[in-house]
Amino acid sequence: MTSDPGKPRKIIPITPEPQDGGPAYVPMFASEQKVYSRSISGVFARWRWIMVLLTQLFFYGMPWLQWGERQMVLFDLEARRFYLFGLVLYPQDFIYLTGLLIISALALFLFTAVAGRLWCGFSCPQTVYTEIFMWIERKVEGDRSARMRIDKNGWTFEKLWKKSLKQFLWIAVSLWTGFTFVGYFVPIRELGMQLMALQGSWQIFWVLFYGFATYGNAGYMRDQVCKYMCPYARFQSAMFDKDTMIVSYDAARGETRGPRKKEVDYKAEGLGDCIDCKLCVQVCPVGIDIRNGLQHECIGCGLCIDACNSVMDKMEYPRGLIRLTTQNAVAKAWKHAQVIRRIFRPRVLIYSTVLIALSAAMIASLVMREPVKVDVIRDRASLSRIVAGGKLENVYRLQIMNATESEQRYRISAVGLEHLEVASEQEVTVSSAETRGIAVRLQIPYGSANPGSHTIHFNLDSVQTGGGRVSEKAVFLVPR
Repeated sequence: MTSDPGKPRKIIPITPEPQDGGPAYVPMFASEQKVYSRSISGVFARWRWIMVLLTQLFFYGMPWLQWGERQMVLFDLEARRFYLFGLVLYPQDFIYLTGLLIISALALFLFTAVAGRLWCGFSCPQTVYTEIFMWIERKVEGDRSARMRIDKNGWTFEKLWKKSLKQFLWIAVSLWTGFTFVGYFVPIRELGMQLMALQGSWQIFWVLFYGFATYGNAGYMRDQVCKYMCPYARFQSAMFDKDTMIVSYDAARGETRGPRKKEVDYKAEGLGDCIDCKLCVQVCPVGIDIRNGLQHECIGCGLCIDACNSVMDKMEYPRGLIRLTTQNAVAKAWKHAQVIRRIFRPRVLIYSTVLIALSAAMIASLVMREPVKVDVIRDRASLSRIVAGGKLENVYRLQIMNATESEQRYRISAVGLEHLEVASEQEVTVSSAETRGIAVRLQIPYGSANPGSHTIHFNLDSVQTGGGRVSEKAVFLVPR
């Protein structure tokens, strides 16, 4: 419209073409362009596949391994027990999960401060499964140019069978991933039998749900998860400094970029080492141009480094136009030894010290962890009573949790008051990884203690040779 309010308004049509000499319409939103990443070989590409193999061998293989007569790693939510190798953890052991999360966060901070987004580029599930799905896509449809041609053309027989085969393989991998994930919470062999018999509605739901999430994220959303959904990309800058090793383009060496023949003296023509082949953009899984500087979308995978080094080798230029280095190293032309020395800066040393201390404390706590846990619950129906023989009796309920893989027998005793004795069963047997409740009656001679509440301790001694003792505090009530 015109700026004069007295004149009639002129409506500019929504079209990219200028109308009557007016300004062209500039859209406020551009649809997401599909990224057709190109395959590349090199050091970083090999390390990505090494991490894919290691992580997926662990993920897919661990539920099938046995520890004695049970699954080696099982988070049995229904029974409220977590089995980790030789450990049996209960909800009361939640502190270990808290410690593990803190250690994982500190490790992430440490690795990010040293070398940027290593987790994103090499170990993140989104990265790993996207790499697997892209590998399937490349094997079925071909490399970048072939995939672009198939998508551009209409529906031919070639396109139909290749797309169908790709979708079948994607769905198979997704469902197997969902099945494996649920197998960490339900014994995987039992889960397989239930699914074949179409039993277990909740198990079927979670297999399909996690399979669908894998299919959608790795098959279609891919780079959009890293760009728009992942919060780590947004706060990573808070953990970076100028001595953090990141994927960097050496603009001083590469500019002015431009194509040229191999035998031309490009420096005489005012050109830099970058031949503007755009191969670094084509191999990027998130479709960014690293030559524009560090961007929050960059996952630090290093594929652009492999691509650029291959071009430098062909042009017989020195490697390292794009390299893993620091901002200070690029700006000040540091040598490799200087970069390495700056790794051991104060923030890295602090992260490392805290991480080592917490890890050592958690390991020591697990090693020294008592193999039995006891919870004492008072009988609310009968707080204190006089029984035959002139005895004053309090009734308790002991919840005994055997956190070992073998049957245990315990002897129950109590201390804290004179003439305090256990009037009920004094020995109890608890099966492996079992929680057993038992009623315990404590008695003292009537009148032997002053009225009020008295602190006592229940002691559980293992009958087995070399067994330890567990003590739990309670209160013995003497009425007025």
